[in-house]
Amino acid sequence: MSFISRLFKPFSTMSTPATPMTAPAGAQTATVAAGCFWGVEHMYRRAFANKGLYDARVGYIGGDSKNPSYRAVCSGRTGHAEALQVIYDPEKVSYRQLLEFFYKMHDPTTANRQGPDVGSQYRSAIFYHNEEQEKIARDVTDKVNKEWWKGSVATEILPAGEWWDAETYHQLYLDKNPGGYECPSHFLRKFAPLSE
Repeated sequence: MSFISRLFKPFSTMSTPATPMTAPAGAQTATVAAGCFWGVEHMYRRAFANKGLYDARVGYIGGDSKNPSYRAVCSGRTGHAEALQVIYDPEKVSYRQLLEFFYKMHDPTTANRQGPDVGSQYRSAIFYHNEEQEKIARDVTDKVNKEWWKGSVATEILPAGEWWDAETYHQLYLDKNPGGYECPSHFLRKFAPLSE
C-alpha cells in the first residue's frame, strides 16, 4: 500500500499465529510475495477459484520477529514480506502453473518495490516448502528470467519460515472493499509459453 493509502486505513495491534486452513488430503501449500498482498490475493482467487484453489490468506513471512503487526511490517524493520499463502489441489493446478502466474501478475525486476510501494515488505519472493518446490521455483525463475524478463528478475527464492496470518481486515480485502487500493503493477502480462 502506498504511503497515502496507509494514512487512511486502520492499524491493528498484531497479527495472529497461523491456524491451519481446512483442506482435503493431498492438498499442497504455495507461498509467494509480490507486493501489496491485497491485490495478490485478489488476482490468485479470481484466476484459480474453480481450478484447484482451496483457500488463500494474506500474512507475513521472512522476518525475524514474533507476531508482527501490520504497522511493524510497514516500518520495514521486521524483515517480513507481505505475502500470500495458497492451499491448492495439485491434481487440478500445478505448483509450476502457480509460479508462472506469479511472474505474470507482478513486476519481479525491482528489488523491494512494486509500483509506488517501496520497502522490503514489498519484495518479490518465493518461499518454498520442500525440495521439490525449490527445484521447480529455481527452474521457473531461470526460464522467466531468460525468456520473459530478459535477465532482470530480482525475485528471492527462500525456504518458508514461520508464517503469521495478517489481521482479519486484510483477508479478502478487495472483495470487501471493491474500490480499495490496488498496486498498479498488479495486472496479468501476456507472455509466450515458456520452453519445456
